Amino acid sequence: MIESLKNVWAVAELRKRVLFTLGILAVYRVGSHIPTPGINPEALSQLMERTATGVFGLYDMFSGNNLSQMTIFALGIMPYISSSIILQLLTVVWPYLERLSKEGELGRRKITQYTRYGTIALAIVQAMGIAIFLERNTGIAGGLPLVYEPGWGFRLMTVLTLTTGTTFVMWLGEQITERGIGNGMSLIIFAGIVVGLPSAVFITLEQLRTGQMGLFRVIALIVLMIVVVAAIVFVERGQRRVTVQYAKRVVGRRMYGGSSTHIPLKVNTGGVIPVIFASSILAFPMTFGQVVDPDSFVRRAIDQINPGMPLHDLLYVAAIIFFCYFYTAIIFNPDDVAENMRKYGGFVPGIRPGKRTAEYIDTILARLTLVGAVYLSLVAILPQFLITGTNVTQIPFVGEQLYAALPRFVTEGMNVQFYFGGTSILIIVGVSMDTVQQVESQLIMRHYDGFMKKTRIRGRRG
Repeated sequence: MIESLKNVWAVAELRKRVLFTLGILAVYRVGSHIPTPGINPEALSQLMERTATGVFGLYDMFSGNNLSQMTIFALGIMPYISSSIILQLLTVVWPYLERLSKEGELGRRKITQYTRYGTIALAIVQAMGIAIFLERNTGIAGGLPLVYEPGWGFRLMTVLTLTTGTTFVMWLGEQITERGIGNGMSLIIFAGIVVGLPSAVFITLEQLRTGQMGLFRVIALIVLMIVVVAAIVFVERGQRRVTVQYAKRVVGRRMYGGSSTHIPLKVNTGGVIPVIFASSILAFPMTFGQVVDPDSFVRRAIDQINPGMPLHDLLYVAAIIFFCYFYTAIIFNPDDVAENMRKYGGFVPGIRPGKRTAEYIDTILARLTLVGAVYLSLVAILPQFLITGTNVTQIPFVGEQLYAALPRFVTEGMNVQFYFGGTSILIIVGVSMDTVQQVESQLIMRHYDGFMKKTRIRGRRG
């Protein structure tokens, strides 16, 4: 591990990429301390203590506590993710976007431009919803004025501030993807979650020191987290290898082929993207619900999909499964793989090249995706059941002390339940593994380049 870190700093280009990524994330954290004008911070703190565990809890986790503090980055990267989902769905049903997606780099740039426009439109709608929500709740926090000067002036200022903040965060994420290491949007969400971990650890240690939580409960929580992390790493690295044989062929005076290789099909091809997409889709109607009259039928219907409600869990699992298949279908095309294999004389033993090979790979991929979707759903939902403490002590064959530890722990301050939940751990581990793999790929590529150069020099000298 130490040797790998030394190699990262030894390669000049890789060192620049890593430092650039860290610098962009530092800029993101600096902006997280700039408040939105016109809001009373003391009244906002009291209001968020009442609503953080409900509608805004998960959204606040993804934004790195920017929403609960109403900074200029309160909306975070979620409007961009929602816009990406809408564009990808439209690509399937709209022939124009489908043609663009097949035009290579130029088409992808055009779709990215539409995604940016959609991000701004969604940010305007969500920012207006937040402004109206704050105005309606002014005075609810102990009689303190939440908004100093309500009205259209405050609404327009809030929309302008939050929309500009979201656009800037979107630009930061794109810069990381192009000039840094890893996926910029995922790393921004990762940074927003990780920033809350130290406070959660300090709260745990303080509760242990004051006797609010026993040593056995802390150990049980640590063991539970280790088991979840180990399961995530095990499944994320799991893959099904499809053997591919290449026939011998003569090109000029040389003979090529005759080798055997494999196609690695990951159990969880989509990574953490399906979970992020599902969370974003469910967060959008909850934000819209704040604009609706609290006594209306629409508001009562939206309240049924708040975190902790049975309908929310059902829709969450269904959305995760859908986006697992949807995202896998976008990034992996069995027909293209089979066609490329056929062109270069490759075939799967016992399977005819062409259409039969594509069907064979598609069948394997569908089964793996189902396993990956179930795994993501379990990781995202089961810890939430343990945390909420909904009749968990009635589950047989499990120690009552373990379940009794969780609800008491998570009810103490700062939304600790979300930091130790399955979704946050999944995103942290998944993004970390993806970033480390990209760093390793860069190191391997540099190592092979150096080796090949030395080989050519030796050949010339000989």
